[in-house]
Amino acid sequence: MIEPTMKAGAKQTLQCSLNGSPVELEVQLSKRLLHILRDDLGLTGTKRSCEIGRCGACMVLVDGKPVNSCLTMAYQCAGKSITTIEGISGGGIDPIQQAFLSEGGYQCGYCTPGMIVSVQALLRENANPNEDEISEALSGNLCRCTGYGGIMRAVKSAIAALNAE
Repeated sequence: MIEPTMKAGAKQTLQCSLNGSPVELEVQLSKRLLHILRDDLGLTGTKRSCEIGRCGACMVLVDGKPVNSCLTMAYQCAGKSITTIEGISGGGIDPIQQAFLSEGGYQCGYCTPGMIVSVQALLRENANPNEDEISEALSGNLCRCTGYGGIMRAVKSAIAALNAE
């Protein structure tokens, strides 16, 4: 666990679970999760974009809840379970990812990891959301290519596929 009384800039061991595996890293308390994932661990599926929590490209799950990794500090991750886009599929293609591929739920693809992470969180809590609930769940994710039609089709397709299982 991280001691909150350490001096700024000091490093301490961060222990957490990342994509189902235990992780132990020496990090600065003030380092953002986004930078730990991308720069320290090489998990580049989590995208760097606005870095002020407005676009959702850096969305990850922390204890099953979607959070902007650009706003999450290292000390906030101590003892938590973190899931990135790389951990969603477990090595294959998740039905949500497949739906995004099949339904054209992406254009440039930059927002896609954050969208998929947000949809994953939604469908864990609500297996059959309506369109308003889907829109609300994705309200923290921006698609700058205006691909929302394909994104909504992909989410509805994923819901149908998961409910058919």
